[in-house]
Amino acid sequence: MNLVEIRDFHKTYRLGIERGLKVVEAVKSITLDVPEGSLYGFIGPNGAGKTTTIKTLMGLIRPSSGTVLVMGKNPLDPASRREVGFQPEQPYFYDYLTGLELLRYYGRLSGIRGPDLPSRIEEACALCKVETGWLERRLRTYSKGMSQRLGLAQSVIARPRLLVLDEPMSGLDPMGRRDVRLAMQELHGRGTTIFYSSHVLSDVEEICTHAAMVVRGTLRLSGTLDQILSNPADPGHRSKLEDLLAKEVELA
Repeated sequence: MNLVEIRDFHKTYRLGIERGLKVVEAVKSITLDVPEGSLYGFIGPNGAGKTTTIKTLMGLIRPSSGTVLVMGKNPLDPASRREVGFQPEQPYFYDYLTGLELLRYYGRLSGIRGPDLPSRIEEACALCKVETGWLERRLRTYSKGMSQRLGLAQSVIARPRLLVLDEPMSGLDPMGRRDVRLAMQELHGRGTTIFYSSHVLSDVEEICTHAAMVVRGTLRLSGTLDQILSNPADPGHRSKLEDLLAKEVELA
């Protein structure tokens, strides 16, 4: 079963009057499936359309054309997200809350009540390496790495069937990146399907079962990790992929 199905997805934006109402094609054509049980890397350079695609999966924006399904449902249907956890690239939380208050809030939003809530918070914090001492601190005092780990913890507190992460290792130091990779692998080992975006090929190569590459809003490659990385007829195939990922796309 595919938990995500995307067919000929296309998204355009108008930049506004000050930019002459210029139309930008953020996504030109993407078609892919995310099979249940996969750890799926969605890779591409900055500006390639990854975040636009993820926001569409979460029902935050509408496609200009094409079909997008999550759990077999239109993302605009709240039922499509009942078993989905999500962490945006730059999560924004109410910074006057403590870490513990935030996790309680998201736990209750997910329907977790009574004695289950503290145990789920403890489980999520242990998995995401959120230290106990952080939980009583106001979020305004958190570093980028601390916020990223707390954001990951809130996304897994309800034990989602599908976890969607937008650049979850962005801005982290090497130790933080390693901890996030380990958390993702552990979740995948428990049966969680993970779809996450990245512009770092080595991160995807280390942990993923499947991958897709998008460049300038167009899907270039998709399939199992071996299919993406291997091309016996072209010894320089991998270095060409790295070159594509290193080029930031200018949309303005």
